[in-house]
Amino acid sequence: MERLQRLTPLLKSFMEKGPAGCAITVVRSGEVLYQESFGYADVDKKKKLDSDTIYRIYSMTKVLTCAAALMLYEKGIYMLNDPLEDYLPEFKNPSVHRYNDFGLRSISPASGPIRIKDLFTMSSGLTYGGDGTETERLTRVVMENATATMDMRALSKALATVPLAFDPGTHWKYGTSHDVLAALIEVWSGVSFGEFLQKEIFEPLQMKDTSFRIPDDKRDRLSMMYNLAEDGTLTPNTERDAPYQQGCIHESGGSGLLSTLGDYSRFAQALARGGELDGVRILGRKTVQLMATNHLGPQQLKDFNWLQMKGFGYGLGVRVLIDPAEGGLNGSIGEFGWAGLAGSWVLIDPKEQLSVVYMQQMLPSLEPYIHNRLRAVIYGALE
Repeated sequence: MERLQRLTPLLKSFMEKGPAGCAITVVRSGEVLYQESFGYADVDKKKKLDSDTIYRIYSMTKVLTCAAALMLYEKGIYMLNDPLEDYLPEFKNPSVHRYNDFGLRSISPASGPIRIKDLFTMSSGLTYGGDGTETERLTRVVMENATATMDMRALSKALATVPLAFDPGTHWKYGTSHDVLAALIEVWSGVSFGEFLQKEIFEPLQMKDTSFRIPDDKRDRLSMMYNLAEDGTLTPNTERDAPYQQGCIHESGGSGLLSTLGDYSRFAQALARGGELDGVRILGRKTVQLMATNHLGPQQLKDFNWLQMKGFGYGLGVRVLIDPAEGGLNGSIGEFGWAGLAGSWVLIDPKEQLSVVYMQQMLPSLEPYIHNRLRAVIYGALE
C-alpha cells in the first residue's frame, strides 16, 4: 500500500529524537504490507538492525502470559470468577493497607478474595515496587530479592505476604498480577511457565527466537539497550541483561521474554485472525473477543489514566479501544494490544485482520509520542 510508505519518514524522525534504531511490520489478512528496520542494534559496533535482531520485549510478555492462561481456561480448568486462593493458598484471607483522612495507615482484612479475573485485569491490589504507598515499598523489597534462582511460585508466595493496595476488584493498578498468573499456569499445567509457552505457543507458531534466556550462539543478535538523556544523547545500558542469562530460572510473566519482530508478529497475527495462524489454533475466536473486551468499571477506568491510554479501556491483559473520539484516534473499536518498557508495541485489530509490531530499545521509551503516531499513519493508509 503506497500510503504506508509514509511510515518511512516518520520512523526516521523518531531516531532523530531518540532510539538508535527501530523496526516495524504491518500485516493484514496474512499479507505483509510494510516491514522495515532503520538504524543500529549497536551504535559503537555500527551493527544495523535486521530481521534476526532479538529485543527485550518487557511487558509485551504480558499478552503472551494472558493468552497462555486463557488456553487453560478453554480446557475448563478454572473460571475467571474463581477465588485465587483455590489454586494458590498463600493468598487466602488477604489484607489491605488502608489510609484515613489524615494519612494514617492501618491494615485490615480485604472485603473479599482476589479472583482470577483480578489478575488478568490488574485489579488485584498487587502493585509494582515503588515509593508511593506502603504496598509499593514492600513489593519493591520483594522484587529486589527476587534473584535469578527464584521461580514463579516462590515469587508468588513472597508477594502474598504483602498487604494489598486496595480491596480486590475495586481499582486498577499496574503491578505484579501477571507474574502471579504465571505461577498459576505452572500449578494448572504441572510444568514450568517457560515450558508451557514453548510447547503450547512458541513451537506451534514457529516462534524460534522467543525465550526467557538467550543461548550463547544468539547473544550477538541481542540489540543494545540505550538510555536517553534529556539532551538527546544515547548511552549504552548494560545492566538490564542479567535475567536473560543461562541458569536463570526466574521466568517473569510480566516482563521476562526476548523476541524478534517476526516471532512476535506471528503471535499477533494469530490473535488478529481470531486465534489461528497457518492452521494452528491457540485460542478460540470467542475467547479472543473476551480478551479484547473492556472489563473495567467506572472507578477503574478513572485509575487507568495514562496519557497514551485516552479512549482505551483494559481487557484481559491488554488495552482495548472503546472511545476513538476521546482518544482522537482513527483505530477500530476493539483494537487491542500492549507495549514494553523499552518502547516495543503491538496493535491487534480482528475487525481488519490487522497486526502491527514495533520494536526499539530505549529508556525512557517516548511511548506517548511514538505509538499513537504509528497508529494514525497505519489506519490512515487502510482502504
